[in-house]
Amino acid sequence: MHLPIRLTKESREPIYHQIENQIKALISSGQLKTGSPLPSIRALSKDLETSVITIRRAYQDLEYQGFIKTTQGKGTFVAEIEDATKEKVKVDAVYKALEAAIETALRHDYTPIEVEQIFHTIIANYKNKEE
Repeated sequence: MHLPIRLTKESREPIYHQIENQIKALISSGQLKTGSPLPSIRALSKDLETSVITIRRAYQDLEYQGFIKTTQGKGTFVAEIEDATKEKVKVDAVYKALEAAIETALRHDYTPIEVEQIFHTIIANYKNKEE
């Protein structure tokens, strides 16, 4: 099984955290359903060209948080997640991304009003694509 995970080596976010957050997003968006099998640690390590230790850390964190469960001899599977938890993951991810974008704009000397104008322009472009 191939997971659509993209790692950014230039990011300040640790690789295991990138993997963890992207798997959470796949689960909370419904792309990975309850009971779906996940690749083995070794298989995902090979697929993402990263160390087994990195994948193990991401899987351990996800299991601790209740997103996945591992059954000895059978594999790792998506756990049953409450809708409220899925929603929290979505909201947190969007807030974090928007905050990072705003911080980037402010570091480039944009004013909050200019950032808001940019945001509205981008939203308008998406609305036009939907029509």
